[in-house]
Amino acid sequence: MSKEIKETVKKTYTEVANSATGCGCSCSCDSTKPNWSISESYEGIEGYAEEADYALGCGIPTKDAKIQEGHTVLDLGSGAGNDAFVARSLVGEKGYVIGVDITEAMIEKARKNNDKLGYQNVEFVLGEIEDLPLEENSIDVAVSNCVLNLVPDKYKAYSEVHRVLKPSGHFSMSDVVLRGELPKGILEASEMYAGCISGAMQRDEYLETIAQVGFKNLRVTKEREIELPEEILLQYATKEEIEAYKNGDNAVISIGVYAEK
Repeated sequence: MSKEIKETVKKTYTEVANSATGCGCSCSCDSTKPNWSISESYEGIEGYAEEADYALGCGIPTKDAKIQEGHTVLDLGSGAGNDAFVARSLVGEKGYVIGVDITEAMIEKARKNNDKLGYQNVEFVLGEIEDLPLEENSIDVAVSNCVLNLVPDKYKAYSEVHRVLKPSGHFSMSDVVLRGELPKGILEASEMYAGCISGAMQRDEYLETIAQVGFKNLRVTKEREIELPEEILLQYATKEEIEAYKNGDNAVISIGVYAEK
C-alpha cells in the first residue's frame, strides 16, 4: 500500500509540474474535474517566486521558522522551489538551502527556476523524506508545506527530520490534520491522498507522533479549518455521508507546528 501511495503522489505531482499553471492541492489535474486549493497567499513575502508557486501548500511555514542569516535550511517536499526561495531570502549569501522532493519533474522545475534566479547556495535533491539523503546533525532548520501528510510512515519521516537536524535545530511545518471522521470513500480514495486529505492523521495523533520521535517544546502556531467543496465531496461520498460529516464535530484542519530537537 505504501508503494502504491507513493506512486500515486508522484504521478499526481508530475502532472502538476508538467501543467502550465499547476492545479493546486487538488484531487486531480484533469481539466474535466473541479480544481481546488487550500494554499495561502505569499503576496508581499520576500523571496517569493511566482513561477515556483503552484499553490500546493496549506500555509507559510517560513513565517514561524526562526530562520536566521547563515542557517542551513531543509525544505521537505520542495516542489518547484517556492518555500526554498523564501528561505534563501532569510539565510542570505552565507546560508544554504536544500530542497528534497520525491518527484523528478518537480526537481527539474525547481532547478530551472533556481538557474533563472541565479542562486549559488540553493540546491534541489531527489529523495524520500522517510530516507533523507543527508548527513545527521547537518541542518539548522527544517520546513515543509503540506507534505508530511502525504508520507505513508509519519513516524519514520519525523525520525529522519530529527536525525538530520543539529542538536540546536528545530522545524516549522504546515500540514493537514483531521478532527473527527471523514466519509469512508474519501479516506479510501488514492486521488484524495494525493490531494492532501485522505493521508492526514487525527490532530492529536499527529502531534503525539512528533513528540514520540523525541522533539521538544512542541507548539501549534496556527490552525485553520478547511471547507471542502461539496462538488469534490460528492465524487467520493453520498449526500447522507456528507450531511453527517458536516453536522458532526468533524473538520479538515490546516495546522502549523513548531518543535525543537
